[in-house]
This record gives sequence, structure tokens and C-alpha cells, in this order.
Amino acid sequence: MQTNCHMSVLVHEQAKKYGDREMLIYQDFGGKEWKSLSWNQVSATVKQVSNALLNLGVKPQENIGIFSQNSVQYIECDFGAWGIRAVTIPFYATSSEQQIQFMVNDAKVRFLFVGEQDQYEKARRAFSLCPTLERIIVYDPMVHISSHDPNAIYFDDFLKLGENLPRQTEVEKLQQEASFDDIANILYTSGTTGDSKGVILTHGQFHAAFEANNKCVPVGEKDRVMNFLPYTHIFERGWAILSLTEGATMIVNTHPQEVQQSMRETHPTCMSAVPRFWEKVYMGVMDKIEHSSAMQRKLFYHALAVGRKHNIEYLSRGKKPPMALHFEYEMLNRTVFSLVRKELGLENAHFFPTAGAAVSEHVEEFVHSIGINMIVGYGLTESLATVSCNHLGKPWTVGSVGIPIEGIDIKIGENDEVLLKGPTITCGYYNREDLTKAAFTEDGYFKTGDAGYLKDGELFLKERIKDLFKTSNGKYIAPQMIESKLLVDKFIDQIAIIADERKFVSALIIPVYPLLEEYAREHGIAFETREQLCADPRIIQMMKERIDTLQQQLAHYEQVKRFTLLPHHLSMEKGELTNTLKIRRRVLNENYKAEIEAMYAE
Repeated sequence: MQTNCHMSVLVHEQAKKYGDREMLIYQDFGGKEWKSLSWNQVSATVKQVSNALLNLGVKPQENIGIFSQNSVQYIECDFGAWGIRAVTIPFYATSSEQQIQFMVNDAKVRFLFVGEQDQYEKARRAFSLCPTLERIIVYDPMVHISSHDPNAIYFDDFLKLGENLPRQTEVEKLQQEASFDDIANILYTSGTTGDSKGVILTHGQFHAAFEANNKCVPVGEKDRVMNFLPYTHIFERGWAILSLTEGATMIVNTHPQEVQQSMRETHPTCMSAVPRFWEKVYMGVMDKIEHSSAMQRKLFYHALAVGRKHNIEYLSRGKKPPMALHFEYEMLNRTVFSLVRKELGLENAHFFPTAGAAVSEHVEEFVHSIGINMIVGYGLTESLATVSCNHLGKPWTVGSVGIPIEGIDIKIGENDEVLLKGPTITCGYYNREDLTKAAFTEDGYFKTGDAGYLKDGELFLKERIKDLFKTSNGKYIAPQMIESKLLVDKFIDQIAIIADERKFVSALIIPVYPLLEEYAREHGIAFETREQLCADPRIIQMMKERIDTLQQQLAHYEQVKRFTLLPHHLSMEKGELTNTLKIRRRVLNENYKAEIEAMYAE
């Protein structure tokens, strides 16, 4: 049963309920051994954090920065700060010094918590450029703090300021005074189209979101929930705290690149993810099948067809499968599909919320066919994550982003823009009245910037309005849609569509280099550098054939006519990617101007 109270007391209320039951499973920074903490243990540390913050002089609604990967300390600081009505501002662990400087100065942060050595070094270098910043508090005890840095202390030393709970009476008084109108978080958006802006999220928004999601997302106290996405991301943040309100055990995965190993070691039942994660799962499984025997391939493709018919043609439409089909599926599910799920560490898979970008229909059908409940949804930072999602047990359609959650009023506005109103929608942007005013219609609906439509109660998205390209021939192109179709290819790691004011569609492609190198060796293609590999006509022809196969269903004017293989990844350091790995198209056009112009040369 959900405990949906004010987040200032959530951990403590759950500790009364669950006591010594396991709450968090985690690894120490740099460690490999999985450890656990009970609800009582986390509650005790959270109280220490609250007391320590008061001893540092933190005031109600003061902004505190957290610049770290997912960690136990991150969670403890969030709840500890809320326990004294302070505001936490999560920074992506990959944020640049310039971003750190901007956010600290914009929010007038005095105390900044950091994770590992990289975050500490960036914070230390930014310190002199941030007049309000007084102290850096370091989570990882293995971080080397400079002997010339009197402003940094370790988290363990910070906790000593709250030892024996010297200010607990004040903490409890503040908790009694806590309001749902209090700001809980300010989340700075990644800024694909402009400067980063701080989205205000109140405790009331969280409360409304948990209440609404509780009615359609069946996470419960028996679930083991993996934190894969950064806790800074609203999707993971909302999902993680929702799971805690339900009494689930949380598995804290610190480094996203290690998630598949973490899954195999800890066996989660639920996990929020972005489509790219499932695309990689799809490509990994299909690659294994390609390299298996003819008999194994035949069996798997037959099983996949049965799974698709059973789970999509029948169950997704709310229909009961015929008995013969059901028996065949159950047999294949216990044999073929269970082996696939075991390989992923998902032997006890419950369901997996997925959002953040368009989900390829190929991938969505595949995931459901192998017996994994992917709950596709849609949301924004400004809506505190969920706007809509598939509801387990209710009919859903491949390609939709589900049914709007309770309390959300969706209206389709000019240019088919999805407009939102409801208790989970932000009141605006921190220190930006101009942007706040521009973000809402005169009748109070939030402008998402996404085009879509409602059909039979489900929301379907078409494209990101700001991202639409118009070719020189007057045709409109949705780049993200094309990119999502091509990203299912095992040789493509990243792709950026080029088309705006151009004669035709082209693309910059970052291949999966190890697979490309393996292909080259198998086909006797000699190369010494990645530059040579990416420029080889035989490689380019192979990639062209694969791309042509994937884009057969696209309109002629949407199809990629030319492409360039880049010998290196797109970079956050160069500003080409946001912290959430979304493409900054303007920067890309500048950085690869020569390559782009070459594709359009006659």
C-alpha cells in the first residue's frame, strides 16, 4: 500500500512501517561488492543529514546543489534537505564547469555535494567564479581533496555535524511547517534549443504525481527496482521516489555503462529506461541469433512470431488468445524466452517503464514478444515526468505513448501541439518570468513543443515542433522519427539527420566501431585507422544497403540519400550532446560544416 505523505517525512514514515527490511542495495564508490541498507538505517542517516544542514546554517527553501552519479549519499541528501524544507538542485554528473558555474550562480547555491574525483575537480575550479559558494562536500572517501582547498570536506565529516541529532527538535518543527507549496527541486533542463533553464517542482506536484501513478503503474513492495538513469533526470527521479512510496527495494546503479552487469548480479524486477537501452538489447539478442545455427535461428524466429501474435495481436488489444496459441506461447516462454531474460538478469521481470524519446515499433514489438512488459510513456521535466503511459491490464497500441494519467488535461493546440494542464505541471522557470510567460497559453495550458493527437483515449506523438526540418523543396522532415528507425541497426551507435533548407536528407553516422572493425576483418578490408575504415567504399556500400532496407517504409523525400561515417563519437565536451545525450543540432551543424557541405556538393 502506498505511503504518499510529504517527502520531508517519507523515509521516516516508511521506516516505521518496514523497519529493518532492506531498502537500498548499492556498491561503494569504486567497489564491486553489493551491500544493503535497511529503512531504519537510511532513516537514521537522513536525520543526521537534516541536523548537519541546520548546523551549517541552511534556511528553509534555500537551494542546495548535488553534483553526483546515483549513490546512497545522493538519496540521503535529497531526503535530508527536504526534512528541513530546503530545495535540492540535481546536477548531471557529466555537467561541464561552465554549466556548474551557471547553475550555482543562478540558484545562489552555498553548499554543493559532489560524487567522485571528476566532479570535485570541476567544482573546485568553478569555486572562485561562484561568489555564493561556501563549501564542497565530497561523497567518495577515495577522492583526493587538494591540500590547498580549505572549503572542501568529506561526507563522513559532514555527517559528524549531525551526530546525536543536536537539532532534531527544530527538524521536526520544520517538518510540521512543511507545505505542499514548498519547492522540492529545481531541475535545469539540458538545453537542446537554448540556454539551460531551471524548472520549479513543488512537493505538491510530486504528491499529485505519486497519487496518479499509483493508479496505473503497479510497482509494489515485492519489487526490486533498478536505478539506471541518472537520479538527476526527472524520469528516474519521479520513478525512484514513487517506488519508495510503495515500499519497493531500490538497487542503486552508480555508473550507467555498467547497468547490464548490475542487472545480471542483482536481478531487478522493474527498471525505468530510455528507448536506446532496449534498442541495444534488441541488437545484442539479434546479433547472437545471427551467429547461431540454422536450427536455432528458425526456432527463435518462430518463437518471436508466436510471442508477437500472443502478446500484441491478442493481449495488447484486450483479447483472450486462443487456447492452442496460449499453450504454445507458454511452452516457448518457459524455454526460449526465459533463456533470453535470464541472460539479461530479468528472470523475475515485472514491468519496465520506458520514455524519453520515440520508441521504434520494431523494438517495442520485440520486447513485448519475448515476454517483457515495456510500459511506454511520455512526459517532461515540466510535467514531473509522466503525462501518459500504457496501463498494464488495459488495451494499448504499438506506437502510442499511452493513456493520460489521472488529473492531466490534454488539449491539442495550434500546429497539433500537445498542451497540458493539471496538478503535476510546473508553475514556471526559476528566475525567468519571461520564459514562464511564453511557456503557457492565455488559458493556462503548458506548451510542450511536441506535436501529437489523441485517438481512442491514447496519445500519439508525431514530432518535436522545434526540431522539424523543411527541405528546400518545401517538404517537412521529422529528424527524430528517421533517427529512431535507423538506430535499430547494430552497426549504428549515433546518428544525426541533416535536412533543414537542404535539397535532400543526409546523415552523420557514428558506427559501432568494434562491430565495424570485426566486419572489415571478416571481409578482408584492410585499415590502420578509424578514418580509413569509415572512408572505405566497401564499408560505405554495406552501410548504404542496410540503411536502404530500414527506410523502405519512409516517404521518398524522408529517406537518407547520402551519409558520412564519423571516426569518433559525438561529444558533450564539445557541446554536441546534452547531459541526457540528446543532439544539439545547431552545434553539430557548426562543428561538421565541412562534412555536411561535402554531402551536398554536386
